[in-house]
Amino acid sequence: MLTDYHTHLRPDALDATAEESFTEQNVRRYLDAASRRGIGELGFSEHVYRFREALDIWRHPFWRENAVDDLDSYCDFVQAMKRSGYPVKLGLEVDYIPGKEDRITALIEGRPFDYVIGSVHFIADRAVDHEGYDAWRRADADAVWSEYFQAIGAAAESRLFDILAHPDLVKVWGKERPRPSRGARAFYELAMDGIAKSSVAIEVSTAGLRKPVGEIYPSRELLDMCLAAGCPVALSSDAHEPDHIGYEYEQAVQFLREADVSRLSVFEQRHRRDEPLA
Repeated sequence: MLTDYHTHLRPDALDATAEESFTEQNVRRYLDAASRRGIGELGFSEHVYRFREALDIWRHPFWRENAVDDLDSYCDFVQAMKRSGYPVKLGLEVDYIPGKEDRITALIEGRPFDYVIGSVHFIADRAVDHEGYDAWRRADADAVWSEYFQAIGAAAESRLFDILAHPDLVKVWGKERPRPSRGARAFYELAMDGIAKSSVAIEVSTAGLRKPVGEIYPSRELLDMCLAAGCPVALSSDAHEPDHIGYEYEQAVQFLREADVSRLSVFEQRHRRDEPLA
């Protein structure tokens, strides 16, 4: 079994609309790409900040700019595709915002998600992966990495999510941003207590291979720490277009096998089971 759960039918561009993205033709494009790459489980997980309902959680300027869609319409569309026989899963990528756990719960509950992906893109009002709100402008690397991994640990411990996305996203810029003064493990440790207390699946994502860092998320050291804590593993590409589906999965499978990972998490109606890695 190979999976790709962290995918987006909508491109990042602000002028991309739900009307042109949430279509049967577009779903077929993604499924065709998944079939060519041998992926048995495909799911869609649009960014929560694309939906107006997300403004009940946070009203950051970036979210206000992007929150133009209706969340229930998205859910209804994917559910309709499932009823039509398309083998897809309904997911959502939700940013963890400290102190907003109750509002995140209210948004998730009562909607028919197969899985919910938790991610950390912002620390306070600063982004780790968006130049427009660059966290490095007002803090040194040690502070950014510390705040980021503390947030990752809190996101896991919240138990709001089924999958923890790109858990070392903070490295995304590679050499384009300063590295912390201490080794990475010291920062990973800040997240491990929260991760160990959770049952969240750790996402192995090939998206970093398309970014300046040129690495899989997470690093092998962080993955080993999560495996030692008993975490299951999910596999995704963070695709924003069909050509990204299953991106560099040969490298990802080798990475997983070298870490002695032999099973992947599969989700349905927020229940997890493990299937053998293809």
